[in-house]
Amino acid sequence: MCNLYASTMPQETMRSLFKVGAGNDALGNFEPRKAIFPKYNGPVVRLNDKGERELLDMHWGLVMPQKSKKTGKAIQPKAINNARDDKLRSSGFWRGSFEDRRCLIPATSFCEAKGRSPATYFWFTVVDEDGAPEPYAFAGIWRHFKGYYKDDPVEIDTYSMVTSTPNDLVKDVHPDRMPVILSRDDYDTWLTGVPDDAFELLKPFPAERMSVIGQGDELKSEPEDSVYSPR
Repeated sequence: MCNLYASTMPQETMRSLFKVGAGNDALGNFEPRKAIFPKYNGPVVRLNDKGERELLDMHWGLVMPQKSKKTGKAIQPKAINNARDDKLRSSGFWRGSFEDRRCLIPATSFCEAKGRSPATYFWFTVVDEDGAPEPYAFAGIWRHFKGYYKDDPVEIDTYSMVTSTPNDLVKDVHPDRMPVILSRDDYDTWLTGVPDDAFELLKPFPAERMSVIGQGDELKSEPEDSVYSPR
């Protein structure tokens, strides 16, 4: 699973890498984000009503309404930030989003914790053939939510990050799950392909194409000396 990631690539890089026209960029004056936590906003690429790619800010976590087991009344909803690949087609909560509302989550690194009291935090990234960090995208799904959230009536677009089994690099830190990182050649299939083809992409990213760019015993943002450049 993932509860913290960074998206520090320049806005122009995002538009170029994900083939988003300037007219479909709704991020405004985007500031690089070295730490994105659940229940906060992050940049997302999805298809608009015309079938064109658009870039916008969305809330990290699909909102799940909750009811009290004692009273049966509505209580504070949950925000689910990770979607397991093995639940996408069997759970009604995820199925519709997987079939009809897939998205790309631009990223530059993600963080996982190993151990407890104290934990050690590891930052992972994708690297090019020369071993230099490069920007990439997680596989995501999204959904519109309208209702009460955080004690206020809201109408927001939300997203969740798809996770799968970990590769050998991540497994040593988190033995159960890792975010699904998509190869650049697979972006279009994830966004527009039929569910069967999209589901085939849900596998561990090659460990040899990844690197640990920072670790420590404090939960911090993406390391300052990380440098990202698109191909």
